[in-house]
Amino acid sequence: MAQNTYKSNTFKKSEKEKKGKSSKKKFNFEFFKDPRFKLALGIFLLTTSLYLFLALLSYLFTGKADHSVVEDLTNTPILESGKEIENWLGMYGAITSHYFIFRWFGIAAFFIPPLLFLIGFYIVFKRQLLGVFAFTIFAVFSGLWLCLLLGYMTLKNDGVSEWSFLGGGLGYQLAILSDGLFGWGTFLILILALFIFIIFFFNITSIPAFQVKNPKPMGSDAIVNEDSEEEPEEEPLVSSYTDDKDNWPEKTKADKPAEPVVLVKQPAAAEVLPKAQELKLEVEKPAPPKKVEEPVFTVEEPVETDKLAEQLVQEQGDYDPTLELSSYKFPTLDLLNEYDAARAGVTQEELNQNKDKIVATLVNFKIGIQSIKATIGPTVTLYEIVPDAGIKISRIKNLEDDIALSLSALGIRIIAPIPGKGTIGIEVPNKNREMVSIRSMLGTQAFAKTDKELPVALGKTISNEALVIDLAKMPHLLVAGATGQGKSVGLNVILTSLLYKRHPSQLKFVLVDPKKVEMSIYSKVERHFLAKLPNSEEAIITDTRKVVHTLNSLCIEMENRYEILKDAGARNLKEYNAKFIARKLNPKEGHRFLPYIVLVIDELADLMMTAGKEVETPIARLAQLARAIGIHLVVATQRPSVNVITGVIKANFPARLSFRVTSKVDSRTILDTGGADQLVGQGDMLLSSGSDMIRIQCPFVDTPEIEKIVEYIGSQRGYDTAYMLPEFEGEDEGGVSAVDLSDRDSLFEDAARLIVGHQQGSTSLIQRKLKLGYNRAGRLIDQLEAAGIVGAFEGSKAREVLIKDEISLEQLLNELREKHSQS
Repeated sequence: MAQNTYKSNTFKKSEKEKKGKSSKKKFNFEFFKDPRFKLALGIFLLTTSLYLFLALLSYLFTGKADHSVVEDLTNTPILESGKEIENWLGMYGAITSHYFIFRWFGIAAFFIPPLLFLIGFYIVFKRQLLGVFAFTIFAVFSGLWLCLLLGYMTLKNDGVSEWSFLGGGLGYQLAILSDGLFGWGTFLILILALFIFIIFFFNITSIPAFQVKNPKPMGSDAIVNEDSEEEPEEEPLVSSYTDDKDNWPEKTKADKPAEPVVLVKQPAAAEVLPKAQELKLEVEKPAPPKKVEEPVFTVEEPVETDKLAEQLVQEQGDYDPTLELSSYKFPTLDLLNEYDAARAGVTQEELNQNKDKIVATLVNFKIGIQSIKATIGPTVTLYEIVPDAGIKISRIKNLEDDIALSLSALGIRIIAPIPGKGTIGIEVPNKNREMVSIRSMLGTQAFAKTDKELPVALGKTISNEALVIDLAKMPHLLVAGATGQGKSVGLNVILTSLLYKRHPSQLKFVLVDPKKVEMSIYSKVERHFLAKLPNSEEAIITDTRKVVHTLNSLCIEMENRYEILKDAGARNLKEYNAKFIARKLNPKEGHRFLPYIVLVIDELADLMMTAGKEVETPIARLAQLARAIGIHLVVATQRPSVNVITGVIKANFPARLSFRVTSKVDSRTILDTGGADQLVGQGDMLLSSGSDMIRIQCPFVDTPEIEKIVEYIGSQRGYDTAYMLPEFEGEDEGGVSAVDLSDRDSLFEDAARLIVGHQQGSTSLIQRKLKLGYNRAGRLIDQLEAAGIVGAFEGSKAREVLIKDEISLEQLLNELREKHSQS
C-alpha cells in the first residue's frame, strides 16, 4: 500500500511540476533583453533624475509655502490646489518633494537623483562617470547617517525649528528609537559609525599622524646620544655598522666591538668581549642602512598597487579591451559553404583487396605477419600490421615501392614503427576521398569550445578527429608545398580560423604577399585586424624593400614590448595582459593592452632571392625571441631548398607543415625526413612538431567564402586606422652623413646623459625615458653617433656607448657648445 501511495503522490507531483514548468515557459523575458528597452530605460532614468533634483531643490525655497496645500490636498480640488503651488515643477513636483524630503528622507533625498543619473548614464553610454556600486554604498550610509543626526537634533529641540524637516520622517523615527536605546550616546554611535565607514570605504589601514617616522629598533638605546635633547633623524642600526670608524657617532667609536651584545641575550661581563670579537669577524662588510630599507619599500609598493587595483576593479570592473568595438560581431558559419558530409566511400571489398595485396607482397619476401587492422581516414586508410617475431623493421620499410606497385597506388607511406604502438603502419590512399570543408571544422566542439590563445582548425587526422592547434604554443610555423598542392588554401585556413575566434582588439596580422594577388582579399579588414607601417598606403606588403622595413619594424616592436614587460614584471604577453585587465598597470606609465601579432609570409623564396640576408636576419631574430611577447610567424614557400630555408631559419621553427613536395630532398629539408614526396596532394599534408609526425587532410576554403567573411567584418565599425608598427628608417634614408650638429635637438644633451648613464645605446630607451616618438628618438641617436657618443648601427645589437663616464661627456658637450657657438 505504501508503495502504491508513493507512486500515486509522485505521479501527481510530477504533473504539477510539468504544469508549473509549462506555465513558466509561456512568460517571455526577451523583451527585457531588447537593446531598445535598455536605451529607453536609461533615458527614463536620466530624465527622472533631473526632474527629481529640480523638485527637491525647489522644495528648499518653496516647501514651506506649499506644505499646507499638499497636506490638505484630499479636501481641495486638484486644479485649485495647483494654482496655489509655488514649486518650480508644479503640483506633482510639490507632492514628490514633500514626500521625499518631509515625509521620508529629509535632506538625504538629494543622494537619489545623482544615483539615478549614474545608472541611466551607464545604460545609455556604456560608460561609468563614477562607480555605481561604490556610490550606492556611499549614498545609503550617508543618507541614513544624516537622517539620524538631523532627526536626533530635531527631537532634542522638541521638533520646533524651521529646519526640522531636514531629517525627514525616517530620521525622526530613527531618532526616537535611538534615544530610547542609547540616549545622548547616539552621538557616540554616529561618530563610531562614521569612523568605521571611512576606514572600510577608503581602505584606510593606519593613521600616519600618530606613527613615529623612524622608530628605533630593539636595543638601539645603546647608540642614542644622551646629551642630545632631540632624537636624531637617522640612527644607525647596531647590526649594520661599517668598518669606517669615522662614520660612527662619537659615543660609540671607542666601544664598537661591544655593541652587538645589545641585540642578544644579556651575557656575563666576562663573555662580552669574546662574543663581540666573534661577531665582528662574522660581519665584516654589511650592507649600509639604506640598502637594508629598500626591500621594505619594494614590498609595500606592490601591496599598495594591488589594493588600488582591487578598488578599481570593484568600482569599474576588469578592463575590457573589446569595449572600443563592443558592437563587433564575429563571423557566423552561415557565411561558409556546406558540402555533402558523406564519409569516404571505402567499401569492405576495397579494404579486403588491399589487405590481401599487402599480405601477399610481404609473404613473397618471406615476411610473416601476426595481425592486420585498418583505420579509414578522409584521404588515406591506415593498415596496422604486427610482424612475426624476429622480423627486422628495416626489411618492411624497404618494401615501400613494392607495396605501392602491388596496390597500383601513389602515395604509399610506411611508418615503421608507429610511435607509441607496437605496430607498423602502411598508409594507402582512398579511391574516393572525403571533402573536408572549413565549415565542418569550425563547427566542431574541439574548435568551438577551445581555450587556446590562437586556435587553428588545421584539419582531420587519419582517425577522422578534428585537429586544433595553438599557434601561440608552436610558436612559429614553417609551411612548404609544391605549386597547386594546397599551400595557399592552408594559409587561408589559418587566417580564417583566427578571424572566427579572436576580437580585433586581441589580434593583428602582418601580411606579406610577394606574389601580390594571394592576400589582397584581406585588405577589407585593414581597420580591424591588419598592422602596417606609418605613412604606408597599403596594409598588404608586396614590395621587397617595404618587407625589409616591416620585418625590422617588428623587431623594434619586439624590443619595445620586452621593455614594457620588464617594467610590468611579467614574463610573457599572457601574464602582462592579465595584469593590465586586472588594472594593476598604469596607462599613464606607458602600459597598454597588447594584441597578438601574427606575421604571415606567403612566399619566402622570392624574398630570399631579392633580399637575402636583409630578410633572413630579422626573421631569425623574431623566431628566436618573439614568442614571449606575442609575435608569431607563419612562413610559407613552394621551394623548400637549403638556400631558402637556411639553417638559421630552420633551427627556430620547431613546427613544420608540408604539403606534397616534388622530391625526397625537399621533404628532408622541410621535415628532416622523407614522406612529404609521397603525399597525394589536394590538401594532404604532414605536420611535424618535435618528434611527432601527423598526417592531416587540410580543410577546403574557397575564395568566395573568404570574400564573404572579410565583407562581413569590413562592413562593421572598425578602428580609425590599422594597427601602427614603429617606424623604421633604413641606412639609405638617413644616417650620420646627413646630420648637422649645429642644429642639434633641444633634448640632445638630455639624451646624451641618459645614454651614458645607462651605458646602453638604444633608441627605445630614449623613447621611453624622454617620452618621444620613434622618429625624433631616431634623429637623436643619429646626432649622438655623429657627436661620437655612441657607435654605428649594428643590426639587432644595441649601439656601443663610446663615452664611459659623465665627466668625459660634459667635456665633450662643452666642446660642442663652444665650437658651434663660434660658428
